[in-house]
Amino acid sequence: MPAAIVALVVAAILATVFRESYAPRPAPSVRFQTLKGESFDLASLRGKVVLVNFWATTCEPCVRELPGIAQAWRRFAPQGLEVVAVAMSYDPPNRVVEFSEKLALPMKISLDMAGEIEKQFGGLKFVPTSFVIDRQGNIVRRIDGEIQFGPLHSLIEAKLKEPI
Repeated sequence: MPAAIVALVVAAILATVFRESYAPRPAPSVRFQTLKGESFDLASLRGKVVLVNFWATTCEPCVRELPGIAQAWRRFAPQGLEVVAVAMSYDPPNRVVEFSEKLALPMKISLDMAGEIEKQFGGLKFVPTSFVIDRQGNIVRRIDGEIQFGPLHSLIEAKLKEPI
C-alpha cells in the first residue's frame, strides 16, 4: 500500500477518534461532599464552566498539576470557573485533608469514598484525569494524564465567553 494512502487512513482514524473523544455529552448527575462539609450536585453548577479533576496524594503528576489547577481557579473563578478536585477512594481522608491544607488549595476538594463519582464519569484508566464541563452541563473535554495548562486556559476562556 502506498505511503500516501496509509497516511490518509491513519489521519482519518485519528480524526474519528479525536472527534469521538471530545464530542460534548451530558455530564453525569453526581453529588459531591467536600472536605469542608459542603454537599452539592454537579447540576447546581450549571451556568459555570467546571473543571472536575480526579487525583490522589500518591500520584506524582497529580501533585505537580494541583498548584496549576489552583492558579487557574484563582484566575478564572471571577469569570465563572468552578473547580472540583476529587480525591480517589483509596486515598485516606486524613491524608487528603493534610495535603490540601499544606498546599492551601482554594478550590472545592471532594472525597470519592466509594468510587461512585469515578464510575458515574465512566471510570478512569489512571489519575490524573480531568473533565471540562461547559455552562450548559456538557462534558466538552476529557484530559487523561497531566494537564497542559496553555490549551486548558484557552479552552476555559472560550467556554467562559459562550452564553449561559
